[in-house]
Amino acid sequence: MVGVRFKKAGKTYYFDPGDRELNRGDNVIVETARGVEFGEVVMSPREVPDEEVVSPLKPVMRVATDEDRQQVKVNKAKEKEAMKICLEKIASHGLPMKLVDVEYTFDNSKIIFYFTAEGRVDFRELVRDLASVFRTRIELRQIGVRDEAKLLGGLGPCGRPCCCSSFLGEFQPVSIRMAKEQNLSLNPSKISGLCGRLMCCLKFESNSGICKDCKKEQ
Repeated sequence: MVGVRFKKAGKTYYFDPGDRELNRGDNVIVETARGVEFGEVVMSPREVPDEEVVSPLKPVMRVATDEDRQQVKVNKAKEKEAMKICLEKIASHGLPMKLVDVEYTFDNSKIIFYFTAEGRVDFRELVRDLASVFRTRIELRQIGVRDEAKLLGGLGPCGRPCCCSSFLGEFQPVSIRMAKEQNLSLNPSKISGLCGRLMCCLKFESNSGICKDCKKEQ
């Protein structure tokens, strides 16, 4: 099977390549629970342990064409307009939420709005407003501060792009014990990332070993 990602530092999902010869970096069209999606092959065909596979294993529909890549560019442009409209709607409803990102599925069957908020938000009227504007399925997804940092990216205290937005497919548990083991300052400002939580890189040199996503990259 092949490993496919839909975002630069997103989770890797497995698909059946069939008789296609696929290589890392190839773009493919696959069917997911969200609908038809455009992704990038990040793991060339190989055998994978059964426990890592989510059944049923779906096949790669086709290798992406130039028209598919153009559709992705069109969707990106539409996401910017959707962001603007949603911000206006949030303000008009006076909702205590911060819009972080907007994502169109490849086939335009759904628009996902990612937001953060201190607590639960009643956004039912907002969803109805957005559905009347875009005439498609609308999903509002509340995310945490770590997910927000992953989506927005930025530079960490080390001066390099955040690990979560550049290569980490999934977040790993990080504890203050890891900082103590490395004799680091326990000053929160020294060991916290842009999200305000403990930096992901504390995991890399802890006694528990390097994270599984880093092993995959190697």
